[in-house]
Amino acid sequence: MRIAIAGHPTYGGSGVVAAELGMALADRGHEVHFVSYRAPFRVDLLHPRVHFHEVEVTSYPLFKYPPYALALATKLSTVVREHGVERIHAHYAIPHAIAAHLAVEMCSDHEVFSVTTLHGTDITLVGSDPSFYEISKFGMERSAAVTAVSEFLAEASIQRFSLEREVEVIPNFIDPAQYHPGKRTLELRRRFASDEESLLCHISNFRPVKRIPDVVETFARVAAERPARLLMIGSGPEVGPAQERASELGVGDRVLWLGAVDQVAEPLACADLFLLPSDGESFGLVALEAMASGVPVLASRSGGVPELIDDGETGSLCPVGDVDCMAESALRILGDREHAERLSRAGRAAAVERFSLERIVERYERLYERIGVAAD
Repeated sequence: MRIAIAGHPTYGGSGVVAAELGMALADRGHEVHFVSYRAPFRVDLLHPRVHFHEVEVTSYPLFKYPPYALALATKLSTVVREHGVERIHAHYAIPHAIAAHLAVEMCSDHEVFSVTTLHGTDITLVGSDPSFYEISKFGMERSAAVTAVSEFLAEASIQRFSLEREVEVIPNFIDPAQYHPGKRTLELRRRFASDEESLLCHISNFRPVKRIPDVVETFARVAAERPARLLMIGSGPEVGPAQERASELGVGDRVLWLGAVDQVAEPLACADLFLLPSDGESFGLVALEAMASGVPVLASRSGGVPELIDDGETGSLCPVGDVDCMAESALRILGDREHAERLSRAGRAAAVERFSLERIVERYERLYERIGVAAD
């Protein structure tokens, strides 16, 4: 099958899933066309069945804001016509679902259908903004199929937009061959922490919803009780304030800032504990990556995270904003090796059994085939 993928090429859950789904589809024999304003990270453009089409947006004085959605729709329609694309998979409702719908309409002489996958803030934040509410709803209603990455997000989408259509839950996934405890190496770990120190880790796009101050505060309380270092991976608006807060708490010299990293599997596997105290995660892909890597996860009980983590069995959950709980739980995991190892083994097993790439990609393939049959 020939599939076009439209999504954000930047760091973040939706970009990661779009890129890795496309690569997995290409590995399974499909022809995959990525369409965006720049090549997505985690995409191998040398793969024989992977193609990238850049969306060029020309700025005219007439336009205060360049009309990216229209340029994307035009490029998608060109890719459909020139390469015989049969499915357009839009990741994130705005602007991709709308651009995909327009491309399908412009290519009415081709048998092409669009699928929209909802990832979280396209529903809970962007789509709920009055400026985008109606157009987000329209895009979802016009898609041949709509999926969400968790039950929580599917229900939120239906309720917030009064949808009268099915939103199928197809969760995020990991490649067990890429994320596994064997990625942990002493040489790399010793670049971050000594053998006597615990290594905590956080990875995100450092937006306010990630509650970065809670990460720093939790770490400061841990570091007051035991030798520890904190590995911060990613970039975003909260980096500067978080660095200031770490200095105020007297742990600035124990926090390592790696910035945005394309391949996080190896540094992630070096961690002894992963922290994710977000206000809301529609799924929590990075938590799944940590689980697959054998790293115990301590997260907030919000959004779709409880669908991923069984509290006390495959990870540990605390109420949103409860730093006391986060610190106490962190100290227990780091101080009880048997407990940490149980969480590590159970988390890894759950990740591989329930969320392996092979299992989830097959579900997308069946969906692509099903919407074509339904149309006939």
